Amino acid sequence: VQLQASGGGLVQAGDSLRLSCAASGLTSSNHAVAWFRQAPGKEREFVAAISWTRNIIYYSDSVKGRFTLSRDVVKNTLYLQMNSLNSEDTAVYYCAARWALYGMVSRRSDEYGYWGQGTQVTVSS
Repeated sequence: VQLQASGGGLVQAGDSLRLSCAASGLTSSNHAVAWFRQAPGKEREFVAAISWTRNIIYYSDSVKGRFTLSRDVVKNTLYLQMNSLNSEDTAVYYCAARWALYGMVSRRSDEYGYWGQGTQVTVSS
């Protein structure tokens, strides 16, 4: 599995941004794909995840209601629509994938074996 994240940038508080994660190799029904983020000086944090073929989605409490995760199975691309951004959303965002029975998602970064390169999101207040 190879992952390529894109779409980051500098925005103002209240703005929206959409991240993309182009994935190759997601041929199994047992894959889950997730977004994590890491702010300077902080640990990597779970943002959202999806069971790739079952389309079951989970969000962290900090982004629920503001972020929307979706995927295009034809393009093998994962999207993270981020609305109502604030300064606490500033971080490097990573997409990650894991193989798990039935595509079970995890909120733990150490349970994902495939990672993209990260894309910077900066929200100015």
